Amino acid sequence: MPDLFPARNRILYGLLTIITLITGYLSRRLFGDYAFIKLYVGDALWALMVFFGFAFLFRKRSTLVVAAIALGFAVSIEISQLYHAPWIDDLRKMPLIGLVLGFQFVWSDLICYSMGVAFGALAEICFIQPFKESRTAAKKQ
Repeated sequence: MPDLFPARNRILYGLLTIITLITGYLSRRLFGDYAFIKLYVGDALWALMVFFGFAFLFRKRSTLVVAAIALGFAVSIEISQLYHAPWIDDLRKMPLIGLVLGFQFVWSDLICYSMGVAFGALAEICFIQPFKESRTAAKKQ
């Protein structure tokens, strides 16, 4: 039985994940004084990175499935920020864990996550898949 979705290139999605991570860091570092970037762009880029990361892991799943998993993960992390037991707040004080888990629930973050995941899914559908299909067609000729 043929795959319904051709396998993703793990090198490409690994690079996209790393590039998005670096872009998020640089956006905060270089343009963090701008409220819009500080409040929204970082969250959208984080969700985009999560999308590319799950696309890397689930390389044979459809774009819709990967987007649903990524959005579910992002929303779960945001909802977990409503929980403030001392042990988890102590974990959040560690820089890397704090970046992953976040610190406080913010409704606008859910919109940013939705936009980041949607951008990743659209990029895959509009750019990555057509490019891959054109290269495959060129090899067959």
